[in-house]
Amino acid sequence: MSTTESSTADWAVPANRAPADTSFVRFLKTLGPGLLFASTAIGVSHLVQSTRAGAGYGYALLWAIVIANLLKYPAFESAPRYTNATGESLIDGYLRLGKWMLYVYLLITIAPLFIINAAIGFTTAGLLNNLLGLDLSAATTALFLLAVCVGVLLAGEYSLLDNLIKIICVVLFVSTIVAFVLTLARGPVATVPFYSSDIWTASGFAFLIALMGWMPAPVDLSAWNSLWTLERIKQTAYRPRMSETLLDFKLGYLMTAFLAVCFMTLGAFIMYGSGQSFSNQSGTQFTNQVVQLYTATLGDWSYIIIAASAFSVMFSTTLVVLDGYARAMERTCALLFWSGQHSRRMYNLWVIISAVGAYWMIAQFLTSFTTLVDLATIISFLVAPILAAANYKLVCGASMPQDARPPDWLRCLGIIGIVFLSVFSLLYAAMRLLA
Repeated sequence: MSTTESSTADWAVPANRAPADTSFVRFLKTLGPGLLFASTAIGVSHLVQSTRAGAGYGYALLWAIVIANLLKYPAFESAPRYTNATGESLIDGYLRLGKWMLYVYLLITIAPLFIINAAIGFTTAGLLNNLLGLDLSAATTALFLLAVCVGVLLAGEYSLLDNLIKIICVVLFVSTIVAFVLTLARGPVATVPFYSSDIWTASGFAFLIALMGWMPAPVDLSAWNSLWTLERIKQTAYRPRMSETLLDFKLGYLMTAFLAVCFMTLGAFIMYGSGQSFSNQSGTQFTNQVVQLYTATLGDWSYIIIAASAFSVMFSTTLVVLDGYARAMERTCALLFWSGQHSRRMYNLWVIISAVGAYWMIAQFLTSFTTLVDLATIISFLVAPILAAANYKLVCGASMPQDARPPDWLRCLGIIGIVFLSVFSLLYAAMRLLA
């Protein structure tokens, strides 16, 4: 399950674009990496953080969700743009910036690796306990789930992930939209505010940083998208046009942004002002409350459907994140230590290491679920400016064909995003030092 080895020179060879195919058929051959991105994003950041934001602050953090999605867009869009134009992944591009940048990326990837996999595995375990009514600890259930994911990834291929995600994304999108519409029709249990001074307290600002850290996803995930783009091309033997690659990405990105607002609305309309609060101690109890956000709107008859849907999306996220980290670490290690040679053994090894480390983290943080999530998201936010700047330099640099570089408005948005992420990271660091 290694990434496709290619070079810019190879990419210059005329693409097999099957001109007889219709636009729709060509798009179907391209569709996949954007949905993998969406499946990864519509996990903890949406199911956990967005609903917590709505339940705790109403719509007071809506601006944060909108700004995070808008200002991170150029950094994420760099991945499919760069890969389509050059035929190589962003990780290969980081090496072009200098070996030091690849070492930086290695450290950025390793630092939150276990924490992020643990946060996702913990959430998924709680949903499975909730779905099946299991009286097991989240750590025990997570161990079982991680073992299943490792087995699937060691035995499967990219096509297995691709097909699974397409089915799950449709189920989740439909069920969420139905719940969202019915929630709007029923109305909130209390007046939902658009401003709260509590955001600017120490705890409120920490949650704001955590929310934006994974909204819609960590910036380092952009490198995974480029690896999946190469795998999709390898799978279909079709090199898409730039417009087709970007359309696949944009659909996935818009889906994640819209569903983030939907989850916030569920939290705001059903939990805000109700006297209820989310559990900070139990993964099972927390995720059970999230499922109840749906069933409170749709009715008790929908409980099993919603619980199964929520578990499915988190299980797919667990799979995709394990796969993404393993691909990224395999490619990074190959470039740094093995002259770019791919190794399926190295991919398998990183899958196992990630799963074992995630289980250890879950066991350590078993009594504080949201602390685990916040720690992972804060780390992601603090390193975001570094990767956003590197991605900007690649898509605007000499290795990028002139006609494939971002338009002026996207470059400006990218610079604003880098400044914004940097300022907020410095503010948070200063706040922690002065606390």
